[in-house]
Amino acid sequence: MPIDYDKLMAWPIREIEQSYGFKDSILYALGLGFGADPMDADQLKFVYEDGQKVVPTQALVMGYPGFWIKDAGTGIDWKKIVHGEQSMTLHAPLPPAGKVVGRSRMTAIVDKGPKVGALLFSERIVADQATGQKLATLRQTTVARGDGGFGGPSGPVPEPVKLPETAPESSCDIKTAANQALIYRLSGDLNPLHADPAVAKVGGFPRPILHGMSSFGVVCHALLKTLAGYDPARIKRMDARFTAPVFPGETIRTEIWGRSGTVHFRARAVERDVVVLGNGLAEIAA
Repeated sequence: MPIDYDKLMAWPIREIEQSYGFKDSILYALGLGFGADPMDADQLKFVYEDGQKVVPTQALVMGYPGFWIKDAGTGIDWKKIVHGEQSMTLHAPLPPAGKVVGRSRMTAIVDKGPKVGALLFSERIVADQATGQKLATLRQTTVARGDGGFGGPSGPVPEPVKLPETAPESSCDIKTAANQALIYRLSGDLNPLHADPAVAKVGGFPRPILHGMSSFGVVCHALLKTLAGYDPARIKRMDARFTAPVFPGETIRTEIWGRSGTVHFRARAVERDVVVLGNGLAEIAA
């Protein structure tokens, strides 16, 4: 069944109220590799409840509506979707525990033809359930590789961020764990593409791949370490395009232009020398 444009644009993505505790925040940080060095006092602050800090990208798993795209009524071949782009704007620091509400909606669908697929644009607002304080605005592009050619609009699409043509000013290497996808999925994204070798093979991958959100979080770790002195309040925004998958166990090298304000970045899988996140932009408070 092909995508029905009007039906999918109006798809009733359910509103999610989510309570979480300090253990959930620790589990999220562990799913990014925090605590890999048990003697690193800066990383410990994110995986230990005494004076606990929260990784800014935890907003990505708050109020998450689940794998709704798997519903046959959407017309999407869920086994062939990949995460295309992610944007995160933070409006307030994230507490280690609390109750939030996530409200998601489709914002656009672009038909790029049968050779490329469809681009699905969505937005989620995460807010404190009690006060209504907006915590984060999350915008995502999903590439539905098996669903192009349904007769929908062919544009417009946002222009990608352009990186400087000079050499990066700094870089940070963080090695992912071989079981990182299995840990990260416990924070909410249960897509079997990241756990089941058989599903990964159907999707065209030799083995399960790391969640794009986990790679995005690893880059956030690199920015925290390199530019923000491990102060989560200094990370105000992150945008990036996912250009290639990361396989659990690979090293992600984040290459950075700038020190504060608007900075640019990209990330590569060191072992294969492949850019895995490109067109990166972040806002770092001075």
